[in-house]
Amino acid sequence: MATRALEDFGRRIWRQALRNGLRASRFLLTSLKREIRSNEFVQIAVCAVIGSVVGVSVTIISNLVQLLHKLDFAISGNGRLSTGIGIDHARILIVPAIGGLILGVLALATQRFARGDIVDPIEANALYGGRMSLLDSLRLTASTIISNAAGASLGMEAGYTQLGSGLFSAIASYFSLRRSDRRIFVTAGSAAAIAAAFNAPLAGTFYGYELILGSYAPGAIAPVTVAAVCGTLSERFLGETEPLVTLSGSAPIHMATYVLFGVMGVLAAGIGVLAMTTVTATERTLKGWGIPDWLRPCVGGFAISAIAYFDPQVLGSGHGGIQYHFAVSWALLPLVLLLVAKLLASAISVGSGFRGGLFSSSLFLGCVFGGVFARIVSYFDPSLGVQYPAFLLVGMGSVAAAIIGAPFTMVFLVLESTLDFPMTIGVLVSVIASATIVRLTFGYSFSTWRFHVRGLTLRGAYDVGWLADLSVARLMRSDPKVAPTSMPLRSLRAKYPPGSAKLVFGVAPDGHYAGWIDMAFAHDPQLDDAVDAGVVADLVQQPDVFLLPSENIRTALARFEEGQCEALPVLSARADPRIVGYVTEAYALRRYTQELERRSSAEAGQRNLFSLGQTPPG
Repeated sequence: MATRALEDFGRRIWRQALRNGLRASRFLLTSLKREIRSNEFVQIAVCAVIGSVVGVSVTIISNLVQLLHKLDFAISGNGRLSTGIGIDHARILIVPAIGGLILGVLALATQRFARGDIVDPIEANALYGGRMSLLDSLRLTASTIISNAAGASLGMEAGYTQLGSGLFSAIASYFSLRRSDRRIFVTAGSAAAIAAAFNAPLAGTFYGYELILGSYAPGAIAPVTVAAVCGTLSERFLGETEPLVTLSGSAPIHMATYVLFGVMGVLAAGIGVLAMTTVTATERTLKGWGIPDWLRPCVGGFAISAIAYFDPQVLGSGHGGIQYHFAVSWALLPLVLLLVAKLLASAISVGSGFRGGLFSSSLFLGCVFGGVFARIVSYFDPSLGVQYPAFLLVGMGSVAAAIIGAPFTMVFLVLESTLDFPMTIGVLVSVIASATIVRLTFGYSFSTWRFHVRGLTLRGAYDVGWLADLSVARLMRSDPKVAPTSMPLRSLRAKYPPGSAKLVFGVAPDGHYAGWIDMAFAHDPQLDDAVDAGVVADLVQQPDVFLLPSENIRTALARFEEGQCEALPVLSARADPRIVGYVTEAYALRRYTQELERRSSAEAGQRNLFSLGQTPPG
């Protein structure tokens, strides 16, 4: 009995200790969440830790993909796939199609579990306040690995940034961070991924600013930069760090050569637009042939094999091919053929459903374009031949800026790869020309062009999702003043005496909206003679101008401008136009202005003054 009593006592003590431990853990977790949410210094520290995790992940995936390339294509030696050296040509004929088939079958198998399109970092920041699914991000990263391992003419950067931003978004959601902070965390994830992938922290940082965040917000500088630096350092700690290109030396660049770099920027803009539209044309062609979605990657794989059999350098992202062309100079005709082949292979890869991005592929396209341009101008001035590496670098930056839409990212990528300032200035000249021409004539980067094709009117990662959150349903009042259209005017005047209402909404006998009535006009003395004979139906106006609960505030303001009235009714649906409320223009403008000011303050970092216990100036 004594033994049993001691055992019972011990169990009670253990349960109590466990309950106390769980209670203490919940308290600590709640305190940690509160601290992370309110303290920017802690957020920066979290970005440093998770940025390092992203850098490690990128390094592991990169090594895995290179190993799969060696196994899949029987590559001899230590060469990369895109160099086209030491590859078994028999494997070229079958591996892309097999990889496409595997990708398609996996996509078909996961359709019943998938919840729609995978949200990428740009879309997440633009529409969803930085919310991403980590499971979907892992799924896309796996699909990108399969695609790249099969030799698709795409880069791994889409998988890297999806993984990095998905991880950061999951951390931000777990700690219930504010919308603006979640967007910064998503930006930091992509910045860390690109920085680790190219061993270039500045390029990664500006990739985050230009593409993922859409602005250079002061509050984002520290967390994004710290994540990029830590991602790069962790990659350098784990593996052999090598820049994108290695130059043995560079010749002085004359002032007249910068003019040629500007011309390259103009031509690069055309190549960028051609590449983006070719992707869409390929996708529409395959759809027009009636090929099932899951089979398109396999068909695209056969097409890639047909191109790669004659020019293996179109396979893969192009990292190895870039370094190869800095070491080996080709003649003009082979370079032209490679430029066309790579452009077609990349378009087929994206259009047929392979997963990946055009970041590395656009760099390789630009490298080859630079070689073509250098060969052409060297025919007219042989002394320009010593500038061949400079033309390659300028071509890389200008074509990539035209396609990706991140000019300063490309400038810093070249600077960090070469440490050559005069050459970087040449890249800057060309990049500004190509990016400006594409923006003013075409209006899209590759990512925003893909959104446009899907029907999303996004021109960048600027936060427009809050417009959808600020819906008419949240703005409306549910006590509209209504009057049946059959009501006599005398009764209308009696029910709503002067000063009690500016607008009254007419309702037809079936309960549907019939138009609005200006009560100042209804009380006009000139109508006194008709007050006994007239009815509400005689005074209603604009029955076709109204709002729906699902519409956003921008639509509401445009509708006020269209109707030129102070208030509009909110109807339940177009098919069932019953009045459920109303919105005034003054209140909509006030809420819109308040939201803009709040978001401008968040981007400027003013909320951090409150978190530090300070009072904002003014």
